[in-house]
Amino acid sequence: NAAVSTTLLTPKNTAKMMKNRSKMSTKRKFVADGVFYAELNELLTRELAEDGYAGVEVRTTPHRTEIIIRATKTQNVLGEKGQRIRELTSVVQKRFDFAENAVELYAERVQNRGLCAQAQAESLKFKLLAGLAVRRACYGVVRFVMEASAKGCEVIVSGKLRGQRAKAMK
Repeated sequence: NAAVSTTLLTPKNTAKMMKNRSKMSTKRKFVADGVFYAELNELLTRELAEDGYAGVEVRTTPHRTEIIIRATKTQNVLGEKGQRIRELTSVVQKRFDFAENAVELYAERVQNRGLCAQAQAESLKFKLLAGLAVRRACYGVVRFVMEASAKGCEVIVSGKLRGQRAKAMK
């Protein structure tokens, strides 16, 4: 009858785990880092979808954590006079319980937008939401990617494309 202890990964627990990183086991550290990355990615995806959000990179140093946001429209991420990036910094700082000036956010432009899968997926999403036909939107994305000197490209859209029946289109 061994007692089993599990820790639910709620926002409060994640913040606590990130705070006490130096005192935890290697397994817990990897799990905490993964959960932190996933939650941060989700937050930034929701917040920066219109700005061509294409991923995030987290660099941890003993004194501060650097978060590099990759996007196609970096000016929109930065905002007017850097207002939006400061707001995002404070949101991340409060949400993950970082100390004052312990987290720094940077915006980096995606070098080749055509070769960034996440940027193309967002582009396709907005084309479909705008009401463009599925096949036409997909062929537009494929053409753009192939013009960016890619070796190949596959776009799969699934769900209720037309009518009630769900199907997948490659």
